[in-house]
Amino acid sequence: MDMLTQESYKSDIKPIFCPGCGDYGVDAALTKAFVDLQIDPDNTVVVSGIGCSSSLPHDLKTYGIHGIHGRALPVAEGVKLANRNLNVIAVGGDGDGYGIGAGHFVHAIRRNIDITYIVMNNEIYGLTTGQASPTSMIGQKTKSTPFGVIERPINPLALALASGATYVARGFSGDPMHLAKLIGGGMKHAGFSLIDVQSPCVSFNKLNTYDWFRKRVYKLEDSGYNPNDIMKAYEKALEFDMDPNKFPIGVFYETTSPEYEDLDVTLKAGTAVGWNAPKKEEVANVLNEYTTEYA
Repeated sequence: MDMLTQESYKSDIKPIFCPGCGDYGVDAALTKAFVDLQIDPDNTVVVSGIGCSSSLPHDLKTYGIHGIHGRALPVAEGVKLANRNLNVIAVGGDGDGYGIGAGHFVHAIRRNIDITYIVMNNEIYGLTTGQASPTSMIGQKTKSTPFGVIERPINPLALALASGATYVARGFSGDPMHLAKLIGGGMKHAGFSLIDVQSPCVSFNKLNTYDWFRKRVYKLEDSGYNPNDIMKAYEKALEFDMDPNKFPIGVFYETTSPEYEDLDVTLKAGTAVGWNAPKKEEVANVLNEYTTEYA
């Protein structure tokens, strides 16, 4: 097969993000990760929910599913459990993943299904033009909080660690080359991988801007950090809460653990798409058995 390039993964549909949106950087980083790993687009599925970021599957020449709000992960889980040979990537925003989809987020993590989840976290509801999201900072004034946010923001990394995540990373869309490495690492990881991406919303979040992040962001790997210590991972995940001038990015935690697909007794029989469908008479016999027994 010929060497795949960025053009191998791009569809004819152009992104609809606002000019300067951080999601362009995520789009570029994901495409670069595909190229670096030479991922087969015909063996790849990108699933999204609802939000600005969730239009991403349209831009790619892979299989794509643009689902409903907060439901990217259960759809992605279904795809992976039906055919574990596929590369499955779920994408969405902070409202989609950490708000209405928060329950799915926790349970997909604890199952350790082999999915890469990329969350474009811009601390605001961008698609609906600027309401507070689950990650908006305390005091932030938005359309829905004119006097400032009074709720504590969710810490996605700490929540992921507490839920049993086996790969936890955070990137910055202003550094797509570094982000591509984090996404590639997540795709190579066996099990659930989270890449939380600080992706500035230039239209509706005037607080968490590119300049705001660049003054605070530093790479964990530059400090000699070891991502195999979960207690250190918690410490780094909470660092910004303790010191608002330090915002680490990189791989916070990585470990090995059995995948859901390896533990489920049904899936041990092989990939679901390879199973032979039962014959009509077999279905009729089962139905007849239960009808007779409980009549």
